[in-house]
Amino acid sequence: MARVDEAVGRLLTQAPLAGPDELPALVAGVAPLVGADDITIFLADYAQLSLVPLAPPGRSVEPAAIDSTLAGRAFTTLEAQRGPGRCWMPLVDGCERLGVVQFAGDGDLDETTAHHVTACVAQLLKSRRAYGDIVERLRRRQPMQVAAEIVWGLLPPLTFAASDVAVTAVLEPCYDVGGDVFDYALNGDLLSVGLFDTCGHGIKASALASLAVGAYRNARRTGLDLAATATSLDRWFSSEHRGLFATAVLIELDRRDGTLRTINAGHPGAQLVRDGKAIRELPGPTALPLGLGYFSDEPPGVHEELLHPGDRVLLYTDGVTDAVNRTGERFGLERLLDLVQRALNDELPTPETMRRLVQAVLTHHGQGLQDDATAVLLEWRPTDVTAG
Repeated sequence: MARVDEAVGRLLTQAPLAGPDELPALVAGVAPLVGADDITIFLADYAQLSLVPLAPPGRSVEPAAIDSTLAGRAFTTLEAQRGPGRCWMPLVDGCERLGVVQFAGDGDLDETTAHHVTACVAQLLKSRRAYGDIVERLRRRQPMQVAAEIVWGLLPPLTFAASDVAVTAVLEPCYDVGGDVFDYALNGDLLSVGLFDTCGHGIKASALASLAVGAYRNARRTGLDLAATATSLDRWFSSEHRGLFATAVLIELDRRDGTLRTINAGHPGAQLVRDGKAIRELPGPTALPLGLGYFSDEPPGVHEELLHPGDRVLLYTDGVTDAVNRTGERFGLERLLDLVQRALNDELPTPETMRRLVQAVLTHHGQGLQDDATAVLLEWRPTDVTAG
């Protein structure tokens, strides 16, 4: 008989006294309590192409391809998968996909039991990973450049969801990104999202990205409204990096009634997606790129839109649409929207939609991207169907 309470209790008691590299053995050690012979953690690599085993020392476990294995299917669909002598459970923190947990054994493992253990593993992994480098080392399938190290250290989790809003983002090239960055925060009924594309690449671009995120968070936490936030960002750029700039989209969504306010600072236009179709581009630009505001006396313009329940807003940097293949053909906005629409109509989880988007960009380009490609998808899904 499975003793799930005992298994979870043991993990919660022992993990706070263990280093991050000891967590795999602790998790494997509770397998007999839940009717399994073994339990193995698999983490998604940065490119989200493979699931890499976080196994106890001395054990050799092969990675699992995300696009061609049952383990990968559990990751992409967020549904449990079963195979001969195996069960794979999606490993998520809230809605952020971390990987999967594999339960091995000949017995009939109860999925509810596996779910409880997996949920505990996710919380322990998130809380312990900051105290060591084992998770970061495993997730990297090639060396990461310093500029990318700086940017990834700035970012919030790629996926966040509450009962009525969700935000999902992707970044490429994940090991050499430098200029693109995003941030978001939910404060009460207001969801704030910012996407920034700084000029240049490498360390200089990552320094600008760091300033963008820091100044954005500072303005937000100071309580500035959207227009004042854009003005503050612009002044920080012009005072600290005169002559350099960043394009940006700043968004505030009131999740009570779906009121969306946007400032487009010289950035590609955000796309409004309704009922699985991109219906139009939100107006823009409404302001000069951040750092170039001294060329105009006009305050940043704020566009206001009333969303319908289920609406999505797609933000992207020009590295997505400008990616070219060997014949010089651009990926383009039409291909971007078609891919997103097909994925949404297939009812894929939003993080999987975005993963497939960035893989399509990389496949089209056929080699290392020359510019960062970043996209953010915001969704408003109120439980009150009369809203909006």
